[in-house]
Amino acid sequence: MNKIGDGNILFLGDKNSPLLRWLIGTGESVIQTTETIESSFIPNNKVSFLISYGYRHIIRKNILDQLPNRAINLHISLLPWNKGADPNLWSFVDGTPKGVTIHYLDPGIDTGDIIVQQEVEFDSHNDTLETTYQKLQCVIQALFQKNWQSIKTQACSRRKQEGQGSTHKSIDKEALSHLLVKEWDTPISTLRANIENLTSATQLDTNQVRGKDK
Repeated sequence: MNKIGDGNILFLGDKNSPLLRWLIGTGESVIQTTETIESSFIPNNKVSFLISYGYRHIIRKNILDQLPNRAINLHISLLPWNKGADPNLWSFVDGTPKGVTIHYLDPGIDTGDIIVQQEVEFDSHNDTLETTYQKLQCVIQALFQKNWQSIKTQACSRRKQEGQGSTHKSIDKEALSHLLVKEWDTPISTLRANIENLTSATQLDTNQVRGKDK
């Protein structure tokens, strides 16, 4: 297997990503795709490092085994909170910490060792789901650029994720669609108010049922 620097970087993400342009601008040899890859893709394309950023497919163990300590993911949540799909949305729905994380890939979903992360705060009165999403993207891209050389040379720190945190699937948000009154342009303050109203109504219904059972 090629050593770091001897092969190509595989960028699994959007071809229009600012991060992809930045990597190419620094002189890195980069291959990009959003398609599912097979294990043979790695040696056939002389891949020496893998970066996953907004990639929609599971990266299998037989691929990761070829790139020990050379496969990372950029995730817009403060892991271990909000692993999986729609992390930004769930951070507001569940009231969990918000931020971004760069971590090593393992066979789990966003469960690998943390390299670096940064907590992010928002203005609930002025921010929307869309503006918070864009801010998280800017923060994680800057965090990657700052730490890329140490990550690439394996000089970066790493630590196990602590605590169970939370995990969500794409289908989970379907039950919340009625709360997103302006879809992704829904103000955070409106979303939080809708959640509080829903919680209060659920508690009221539960108390009424308990009252009838007495």
